[in-house]
Order: sequence, then structure tokens, then C-alpha cells
Amino acid sequence: MVTVIKINAITVDTGSGDELAHRFAARAGAVDDQDGFEGFELLKPTDDRTTWLVITRWRDEDAFNAWVSSPAFAHGHRSAAERAGEEAPKPVGVHSEVWNYEIAVTN
Repeated sequence: MVTVIKINAITVDTGSGDELAHRFAARAGAVDDQDGFEGFELLKPTDDRTTWLVITRWRDEDAFNAWVSSPAFAHGHRSAAERAGEEAPKPVGVHSEVWNYEIAVTN
């Protein structure tokens, strides 16, 4: 099996990145126990870009797909306000796309 990497490239309005980081921190660890999950990183741009990268690593495509179709995925992608029965906050991202990779070379 080959580790697969999923990168969610999320573009935010200028000045909204800290809110994105806060929302990810609020649900930290939500995916840790998912079968086949190997790791997570949220990358913040250090230049004038407004696209943040959410990088997850999975044992294989089946493990990733099982997580995406699970109740845990839906629950983890709801805000704390929604989980408390309140109205969802306005989305931080203005655009998002998922990139799919596998490791080609490692040292």
C-alpha cells in the first residue's frame, strides 16, 4: 500500500487566516483515531498568499474515503456553534480545492 496525501487548498480573504487556524484548532484531534489516518498539518503562508494548505496523510485511498463518508467526518466539519444547536458561522474560505498526491521519493 502507498501512503496517500490529501491537500485541501483553502483560499481566505486577507486577514481571515487566523480565524481559519482557530477553527481547525477547535477540532484538533477529531480525526486522530480514524482507521488509516497517519497525520495532519495546517500550513500558513509566509508570503502575501492567502491560500492555506490542510495536509492529511492516509494509509490508502480506501481509508480516506471511509473517513469522508463517516459520521465522524460530518460531525468534525460542523462548527462548535452548530454542534450546540446554534446557527453556523459564515465560512472563512472563499475557495477550496483538494489535491491528491502520493510520495514519489523520500529519504
